[in-house]
Amino acid sequence: MSKPTPEVYEQGRGMDAHNQVMRSIRAKKDRTYDPHEPTRVWLDEDNTPDGVRQSLTIILNTGGCRWARAGGCTMCGYVAESVEGGSVSHEALMDQIEVCLEHEREEADEKSPLIKIYTSGSFLDEREVGARSREAIAETFGDRERIVVESLPDFVEGERVADFTDRGLETDVAVGLETATDRVRRDCVNKYFDFADFIEASEAAGAAGAGIKAYLLMKPPFLSESEAVEDMKRSIRRCAEYAHTVSMNPTNVQRYTMVDELYFRGGYRPPWLWSVAEVLESTADADAIVVSDPVGHGSDRGPHNCGECDDRVQRAIKDFDLRQDPSVFEQVSCECEATWEAVMRREMGYNMPLAR
Repeated sequence: MSKPTPEVYEQGRGMDAHNQVMRSIRAKKDRTYDPHEPTRVWLDEDNTPDGVRQSLTIILNTGGCRWARAGGCTMCGYVAESVEGGSVSHEALMDQIEVCLEHEREEADEKSPLIKIYTSGSFLDEREVGARSREAIAETFGDRERIVVESLPDFVEGERVADFTDRGLETDVAVGLETATDRVRRDCVNKYFDFADFIEASEAAGAAGAGIKAYLLMKPPFLSESEAVEDMKRSIRRCAEYAHTVSMNPTNVQRYTMVDELYFRGGYRPPWLWSVAEVLESTADADAIVVSDPVGHGSDRGPHNCGECDDRVQRAIKDFDLRQDPSVFEQVSCECEATWEAVMRREMGYNMPLAR
């Protein structure tokens, strides 16, 4: 399986140009972050194999994704929020966990059965979260029902996952696959691994008693709206063979990314919310829980329609996430659907968007 060092990815993989551009864009970052404070923490509800559960979502502030430091994905600006220097101490990481627990105590009536931990990189990468910290976090949340940890396929190893499963925690490894199409993942997302690596990671997780949650990217750059929709439909069905949950993330325009550079020059529009609804409705019969959380919905830099119907469509998407009932989309309509349908017919890849 591929190993995330710049040398491996740039030699003979055709990614040199993408990575050079991404490094120059990321060099514009001008903020610093406190290693004792998490990047974000919030409470929500999530659909799990055991039903809908209150969730505590934690984004730890680590040294950042090592692939992003090599250049990284065209749409991901999360590395710009990471701590300078490439590493965070065990003590600082545990301080972050305590901040998150305090947030839960203040905002929730009871402990959340579901814990989701992300690092905007790979929680299972010991450069980001060392073995000592991983074991301490597993112990901290050992009394919960289920935990989700984020990782690229490279780091999904049985003994790392077993820190959680051995404590009786239902454990899911969330993999940022983005698409089941290798060409799109390489050329549009600039991600180094193949679908076969995802399959291998799912097998390693399964052998350790864990499940897989696949994250897909709706409309990476260089795809037309219709191409992005069809790619998501195919990808969800392929992922459902290996993952019990598929989360489709519509692209939002983050700073210090290639997508931001394209957007600024009029060369990229985030996906329509109608496209999100179309994919969810079309794949509702897939053998997996299929969900979506359109971050920044209704804004110019996030997935949006015309501005009048965005909140209504977003509520329908959230309703679908919890109930998995595609009929919710029959209850929303807007005149801008006609514009979206025209875009789906006429917009061409590698060209200017037809509508903002």
